[in-house]
Amino acid sequence: MNAAVGASEPRGHSQWNVHSVIHKFRPAGAIQYVAAALKKVPDLRVTIEDMIAEDDKVVVRNHWAGTDSASKQRLEFSGIVIWRIANRQIAERWAYLESPHPARG
Repeated sequence: MNAAVGASEPRGHSQWNVHSVIHKFRPAGAIQYVAAALKKVPDLRVTIEDMIAEDDKVVVRNHWAGTDSASKQRLEFSGIVIWRIANRQIAERWAYLESPHPARG
């Protein structure tokens, strides 16, 4: 749902999306991101499959699913996100997300 992730990739391909700009992770940025995603996919559901924390890193494997508001097509994609925490804030984020594709059953 993030335009930066998979926007120029053919369907079914993935890319590493590396963010190291700290201000993107402040609450206002997260609220803006979620609001944009919910506008495009109002019934968006994110399932956390695994969450692992060690030292200054948190890793989450997740599955996203919902209905595209324009096409009415059910979409899904999965990914892994790694956050590095410093001073009780997200300092860096790395994400591997597959491009959204039609839901498989």
